[in-house]
Amino acid sequence: MPSFAPTVKLNNGRNMPAFGLGTWQATPGEVREAVKHAIDVGYRHIDTAAVYRNESEVGEALQEKIKEGAVKREEVFVTSKLWNTCHRPDLVVPTCKKTLADLKLDYVDLYLVHWPFSYKEGDDFYPSENGIAITTDIDYLDTWKQMEECVNLGLAKSIGVSNFNSKQLSRLLEAATIKPVTNQIECHPYLNQKKLIDFCKQRDIVITAYSPLANPSMTMPGGGVPLLENPKMKLLAAKYRKTVAQVVLRYVYQLGTVPIPKSFNKKRIEENIQIFDFELSNDDMTYINTFNKNYRVFPFTEAKASKYYPFHDEF
Repeated sequence: MPSFAPTVKLNNGRNMPAFGLGTWQATPGEVREAVKHAIDVGYRHIDTAAVYRNESEVGEALQEKIKEGAVKREEVFVTSKLWNTCHRPDLVVPTCKKTLADLKLDYVDLYLVHWPFSYKEGDDFYPSENGIAITTDIDYLDTWKQMEECVNLGLAKSIGVSNFNSKQLSRLLEAATIKPVTNQIECHPYLNQKKLIDFCKQRDIVITAYSPLANPSMTMPGGGVPLLENPKMKLLAAKYRKTVAQVVLRYVYQLGTVPIPKSFNKKRIEENIQIFDFELSNDDMTYINTFNKNYRVFPFTEAKASKYYPFHDEF
């Protein structure tokens, strides 16, 4: 039986499924199968981005499932993101249109500014010199005006941001005509983001949690234990008769976020969404809060010289 996620209400009145499939780092062919399987087992929220270089495959998978009658377009919530090389105002709308052409869609449900800082324009997604990103000083407020134009033109139903800190969000909220509906940030037990989550909740901005499993394939600094191998997490998983990943995802969900774990393994895609049939106790939530190390899988340090780099501030 498919497992369906509940939905959350965005500040513009639209609904977003409270759980999704991330699609970063897929090899060719992999993401097409992952998206098709995810839809078959109940996922209705697919998260992608131009920089993942797989939007055309995601689009093929969606089209296949729509043609099959497995799902209707309006039942699937599709998110994409504007990459750092396209922040210049005149590039925003054409870039969104290119994403739509790749996805074979008339609109995306949500379009995000992927990072608050901008890169030198061009075909290279990661322009750099000596390992340092070549950034530009384009103000994300100018970029945002054109994100709003994407809504006005019907290219995106909702718009939001990703990797913005509280100061950047405050500045954006003061200038915005259309309020961002979400801030997509890294969030997991080793980086629980409680301050930023609270800040966004007070302003009616939903948090989408990327890397909710803390990227199991990456080594931890200082020889730390990867999250999914943490013996304390294993004990909790045994207590709830769930996998470690399910307990972690339930924790991230109970923090008040929308988790979007990435997987290309059919069994794990199925298991990951099965987190709505149990609840972690308040004591166990408090206990997992103590695992926080402010450990960032994606510190993006190559861009830290940019004046819009988000991680110099506490949250």
